[in-house]
Amino acid sequence: MGDVPTGLYEHLVTDRLSKGLAATPADLVQFGGLDPADAHETLTRHVADLAGRALRAAGGGDAAAVSRQVELANRIVAAITAVAPDSVEHDAAVPDPARTLLAVAPPSGVPGPVAFPERPAVPLSTSALLVNGRGQPRIGYEVTREMASADRVDLLCAFVKWHGLRVLEDALTDFRERGARLRVITTTYMGATDQRALDRLVELGAEVKVSYETRTTRLHAKAWLFHRGTGMSTAYVGSSNLSRAALLDGLEWNVRLSNVEQSHLLTTFAETFDSYWVDPSFEDYLPSRDGDRLRVALSAERGGPTDLPIEIATLDVRPFGYQQEILDELQAEREVHDRWRNLVVMATGTGKTVVSALDYRRLRSAGTVERLLFIAHREELLTQSLSTFRHVLRQGDFGELFVGGQRPRQWRHVFGSVQSLTQLDLAKLDPGHFDMVIVDEFHHAEAATYRRLLEHLQPKVLIGLTATPERTDGGDVRRWFDGRTAVELRLWEALKQGLLAPFQYFGIHDDVALNQLRWKRGRGYHTTELTNVYTGDDHRVRLVLQAVKDKVEDPGRMRALGFCVSVQHAQYMADRFTRAGIPSRAVTATSTREERAAALAALRDRTVNVLFTVDLFNEGLDIPAVDTVLFLRPTESATVFLQQLGRGLRLAEDKACLTVLDFIGAQHREFRFDLRFRALTGSSRRGVPRDVEQGFPTLPAGCHIELDRMAQRIVLDNIKQSLSVSWKGLVNEATREQSPSLADFLEETGIELEDLYRGNGRSWLDLQRAAGWIDDTPGPDDAALGAALGRMLHATTWSGCNSSGRSRSRTPPSGPVRDCGGWSRCCTSRCSARGRRSAASKRLWLGCSPTGVALRNWSS
Repeated sequence: MGDVPTGLYEHLVTDRLSKGLAATPADLVQFGGLDPADAHETLTRHVADLAGRALRAAGGGDAAAVSRQVELANRIVAAITAVAPDSVEHDAAVPDPARTLLAVAPPSGVPGPVAFPERPAVPLSTSALLVNGRGQPRIGYEVTREMASADRVDLLCAFVKWHGLRVLEDALTDFRERGARLRVITTTYMGATDQRALDRLVELGAEVKVSYETRTTRLHAKAWLFHRGTGMSTAYVGSSNLSRAALLDGLEWNVRLSNVEQSHLLTTFAETFDSYWVDPSFEDYLPSRDGDRLRVALSAERGGPTDLPIEIATLDVRPFGYQQEILDELQAEREVHDRWRNLVVMATGTGKTVVSALDYRRLRSAGTVERLLFIAHREELLTQSLSTFRHVLRQGDFGELFVGGQRPRQWRHVFGSVQSLTQLDLAKLDPGHFDMVIVDEFHHAEAATYRRLLEHLQPKVLIGLTATPERTDGGDVRRWFDGRTAVELRLWEALKQGLLAPFQYFGIHDDVALNQLRWKRGRGYHTTELTNVYTGDDHRVRLVLQAVKDKVEDPGRMRALGFCVSVQHAQYMADRFTRAGIPSRAVTATSTREERAAALAALRDRTVNVLFTVDLFNEGLDIPAVDTVLFLRPTESATVFLQQLGRGLRLAEDKACLTVLDFIGAQHREFRFDLRFRALTGSSRRGVPRDVEQGFPTLPAGCHIELDRMAQRIVLDNIKQSLSVSWKGLVNEATREQSPSLADFLEETGIELEDLYRGNGRSWLDLQRAAGWIDDTPGPDDAALGAALGRMLHATTWSGCNSSGRSRSRTPPSGPVRDCGGWSRCCTSRCSARGRRSAASKRLWLGCSPTGVALRNWSS
């Protein structure tokens, strides 16, 4: 072994380090190159370290030490100026004797000595860790002195206490008198904030924002940012809220950051704070307007009474901030763009029905609509939706059900099942009778029953609600909305905003090979064969039980749903789990309504720990307490996967996260694992393999995805083998991606250009038509040009077009690309820089010209 200790490094390799590594076997050493984007930072650290050592050596204890260091520093500056005269100021030399600028005060306008601001004990250019320890300045002491010289202050803290504010009151008064700006973000979390403290902050000129939705926001950060126009900004990040104990004598840890040493961290701080400041979750607080609301919210968080004054108790149902954003976007679609048919995509558990009810209330109050038809496919969904509308409208007799033998009488506000509605003689129903039609779970809209209704009805306003518009059969429900999605709040975005419970997903190899079973495209495996495999012996169920015991904190208290392949499979799993000491039931379509209700009640009170089902609970189940989901069947459809996952993603008081156990075996080559992981993470098709290999490093806070070694290998092999290159597959990808350009489409999907141009006459333009992005008429030469492009991609020499389209060369040409006319119909002129870089990795280059795109292809 060599002289260099084993372990991880990020050291620039110098001649000295190279010599130290000489005795280490080459296969035990890992090197990396310098990234051009930040190579200067690595080299700066190296040069700065050398300069620092030299300057320290030039010093000493005598009076001339500083002069020697200044002389050496100026020699270094001169050397840098000589080699890079355009990058360094010519007056950067330090005059001797050296001095430090400490402050510049504004004119006071009165005689007497100038009063400079007090300085913090920790120098402005220095970082430090403050722990309220002996010999250290208290955090409260430092904050008051930081405030004395700050031009603007941003405070982010979970709660604000009166006794903590009192410590800073004099400093805040002086701060206000200087005309400086103070912004404060806090919450009602745990009811810890003192309302009097917030009221006083507003009196002192602070702008205050409060998050009342502590189920989702749960702000735990404690941080101060002191902005200074001099560039000497500082920040404190740590454990101290605005309380007496935190500022004076608590065992608090706070890191003091300096813009001089960590400018990138302060930039991130400022950008993040600004993003919170404009987030609707944090609402402006004015005591005269919001005092009662704050008092009630704090009391509720403390578990106290929440009695409201009469005028507050009669307020309308209010949307959460993210829901208001969606309502505003819908309003803009109608009033700005004149689009009255809109698809709303919202993750399960974020309140699609509430948004639709609030939308109807607004349109109704404006006189735009009155008669309403709400369509769903199950009675439970209709009953829940009707209840929501009644609460939002504060009208207990609003609406009539048209399902399960119940038939409306007035036909003004109808909540009907698609089955009941399609049994009507639609010829007798005026297509324009309903002003507004809302279709829940709109991903079903391509079914014949839905199509018949939608093709007949002609409302003023159409709203489609779904969490997952994508379909694995190639159908696209966006066609009912001119190919658009009006509003999107996807799963990964809802998780980032804390609107859903975080999940911890474990992919576990179940040692079951399904790759030899029968497979039918669009339908998957044969149900009977899957059932036989999963119930043939107890090996797999023993593995499932062991995984539950390993991953679930207390199986005896979990509330779990297990999704099975068939009724027989569900009954088998319930029997085996119950025998193993985990009370379970099978609940399927064969269960009566009373049996389903009793099973759900037993799950809620933990009499039963697991309900095994087939597809019964994909939609319409609302049990926020579900904290575990078992995927016991191969689910390819992202829609079904997210629906089943969504049963456990609702927030609940005693649920820290959702535990997801997904049992993975070898799959048929046409089975697509990438769909579920794209749905889970929002990653592109190209990004999923990288995420799997790297362990999903960029998930929302609190979320975790972990595949065991065998499951990871199966998933990676499957993703690499199942990339669809059929024309139908390309159309499906284009429909799913909605990419603006060919370059972006290739980048996001991981599809090769050869998959598109295969000599069959089809082109990028044809794909855009098939995906519904454009509706122009094909040109007479399109097919021939597409076929020609396909042949050119397999050429071993570079093929270029001049103005006559006939020149060829073996080397890439220099100078601008000449346009070759008709090619602009096959490609696109909107190539992004990122797309060009991606294409270059394939030895292809899409070059933009004024009228279209030329294609260069050269061999390596």
